[in-house]
Amino acid sequence: MSPRTPTSRPTPRSAPRPTPRSAPRPTPRSAPRARPGPDDLRRTFEAVPARTSAEGEPFAASWWGRAWVDALESLSMDEARLARGRAYADDGQVAAITVTPGRIVAYVHGSRARPYRAELRLRTFTDPGWDTLLDAVAAHPGHLSALLAKEMPHSLAHTAEEAGVRLLPAADDLDPSCTCPDHGRPCKHVAALCFQTALLLDSDPFVLLLMRGRGERELLDELGRRNAEHSARERPAAPAVPSVGAREAFAARFLPPLPAPLPVPPHPGQPPSYPDLPGARDPLGLDHLATDAAARAHALLTTGRDPLAGLTPWQDAVRLAAARPTAGLTATTRALYRELAYATGRTTTDLARAVAAWRQGDAEGLAVLETPWDPPAGPFDRARPALAAADFPRFAPWRNHLTHPDGSLQLRFGHDHRWYGYESDPGADDWWPRAAPDPDPVSALEALLAGDSVPDTSGTDPLYVR
Repeated sequence: MSPRTPTSRPTPRSAPRPTPRSAPRPTPRSAPRARPGPDDLRRTFEAVPARTSAEGEPFAASWWGRAWVDALESLSMDEARLARGRAYADDGQVAAITVTPGRIVAYVHGSRARPYRAELRLRTFTDPGWDTLLDAVAAHPGHLSALLAKEMPHSLAHTAEEAGVRLLPAADDLDPSCTCPDHGRPCKHVAALCFQTALLLDSDPFVLLLMRGRGERELLDELGRRNAEHSARERPAAPAVPSVGAREAFAARFLPPLPAPLPVPPHPGQPPSYPDLPGARDPLGLDHLATDAAARAHALLTTGRDPLAGLTPWQDAVRLAAARPTAGLTATTRALYRELAYATGRTTTDLARAVAAWRQGDAEGLAVLETPWDPPAGPFDRARPALAAADFPRFAPWRNHLTHPDGSLQLRFGHDHRWYGYESDPGADDWWPRAAPDPDPVSALEALLAGDSVPDTSGTDPLYVR
């Protein structure tokens, strides 16, 4: 096979994509399969088929894969080329990728029939640099365990950097080249190769170490040896143990009773502060989740039950969002809404509407918003005569809904026998919870007409009350 012939042909550009690009949830990515080379210093990964990604979704899943994409973006001054390269990668136009020390090569299909040979060179470590890195990693057994699990913790990269070795690339580490006539740095073909390389790093951080100059087997052997030497140096000499007679050793003994448990603190503890690390989750969002977990644990410890254990993931996401203040949404609150909406497969508008329903009536308010039902004979049937007696027009019934003739107001009957007020633009069928629920339909409608808003219960979750 000629060296300029790709080892595999990606999916043609005209092939239909499985779902539109605006799909709410991304298609799960599968890790590319690698074909080992003649030694540990050459790995070839099969072409990744076309896939779809949601708008705004990070291309890489791991923080080190996103750090690789950040290095690519800092290298380029042309966002259009990067966008075109990402589209090429999404469309499966990158053929098999070969990784060797200091170099990544693949053929990329562009607008012409013949593919281009894209190449990216990366600065490798010197032997003293490897010695420094391996000694630093061997001194922390958790780093070796993480690598064996195909993970790269933040602490490993920080340990390497503190030792004077920069493991993750920066823009000045990358040297792109391509056989296409485009002289951009990088061109869209090299950008596509870089995006696909981020997927390789997601599934196996040893690919990055191979780019830096050494293969997986060599590194694991060397790390195992250095870790054993380090443990031997750190282990104190075992003290001499006097011998004990068998009769004494097997004599019956009674252990003292366990001490009494520590008193339960009056309030949940505060979580630690989370640093704003590159590629990590939003620290304020993590603080919010940790505070919520601590409050739930304290409630379980003091009452013996978790009042939120029966919530579905969607109900719990709505509860978390409802605990944030409504007036003047901050950047942190908006980020939390985006994260919760994305994690539950909903839009931020869906979440905002659900939050209003939760503040109106907790889980029952959310059920009234999302699940129509057929009430038995009784209070629901008496509501229309009561509204007519109060000089209100005839409301149209449908299941547990009573709708004003002009289509702008609605009362919904809940399982708790309370009436929940809703409002919409006439004819829009875009109903939003308004006003607090009331057992009397006339009072609920009067509160709705008076413009009483749903009370802002953020910060009054019983788990958070001090």
